[in-house]
Amino acid sequence: MPGTMTYVGFDVHARSTHAAAIDVMTGELTRMRFGAGIDAPVDWLKTLSGPVRACYEAGPTGSGLYRAAVAAGVGIEVIAPGLTPRGKGDRVKTDRKDAELLARCLIAGSLHPIVVPSMHVEAAREVTRAHDACRRDLMNARHRVSKLLLRHGRVYPEATTWSQKHRRWLAAQQFREPMSEFTWADLIACVDGLTARKKTLAERIGELATDPAWWPTVARLRAFRAVDTLTALAVHLELGGDWARFEKATRVGSWLGLTPSRSQSGEHDYHGSITKTGSQLARRLLVEAAWHYGREPRVGATLANRQEGQPDHILQISNRCQHRLHHLYTSMRARGKHHNVTTVAVARELSCFLWAAATAP
Repeated sequence: MPGTMTYVGFDVHARSTHAAAIDVMTGELTRMRFGAGIDAPVDWLKTLSGPVRACYEAGPTGSGLYRAAVAAGVGIEVIAPGLTPRGKGDRVKTDRKDAELLARCLIAGSLHPIVVPSMHVEAAREVTRAHDACRRDLMNARHRVSKLLLRHGRVYPEATTWSQKHRRWLAAQQFREPMSEFTWADLIACVDGLTARKKTLAERIGELATDPAWWPTVARLRAFRAVDTLTALAVHLELGGDWARFEKATRVGSWLGLTPSRSQSGEHDYHGSITKTGSQLARRLLVEAAWHYGREPRVGATLANRQEGQPDHILQISNRCQHRLHHLYTSMRARGKHHNVTTVAVARELSCFLWAAATAP
């Protein structure tokens, strides 16, 4: 604890913030409660015996308190909430106790800080997350359309839906009941509106990807099969725009929650489902891309266009990736592994190859 006089733990919520400060020289515990906002907690931190080291758990309140404290010259960290040690037998949980627990764990060095992205990265990441939210809303809206038709006994005869032909078939549907007709028109309008919004967001993301801050890495990631501009930029931003902070390739898969969970005690050793930590969006995009590696390795016209202008060592990594992941996919399927298990394993390997390309000289 050399050089540090006061440790502070915050339990931050939208309308209240509880704080616990421990002076390591005297052992004195000080508690405070603040209302909404970040100005009062930062002003209070300035009054403590310094140097001050503070922390709070990551959550929906974002990184405003972190940035304000850093600007004021106060050392502060944002903690991964899932890795905070808590007693299983402790059944009493309050904001006051949580703040004190964070302060004491910070003294013990048992907390795990996360990397707080810059405001530029966070602003760009909000666009890709808005696109993903729009995608989910559009999927739900389409489901509501199909379920209304199903309740009226109407089923589209073709296998492929939401094509131009399917859209013309939907436009021809009519209902006798006025309220059913009104609901039908509302559902179709909702689908059309979300489709237009999703297209606009995709175009904006395409423009954003060409920003000099992102394009060098995005262009490298686009050299891989099934990784186009949207996937490349979204994964890059979800990792904070800095692949080099991971010491080795396997750390990326662990951070994304693509590694199996494990429970070992004595002679018992159980490997379970993946941990699903980290970014859900990046994990989903990589799993979707992994499905394409079940096909034979090849470089088609679309991939060749994306690879144009990339250095030879990046193309070699992409080529090794195709052959390695296809072999992994086919060998695991031949051993009888479930296709979902196989795909997740391929996605984990894919993240390693993407790290190699992003960090290559």
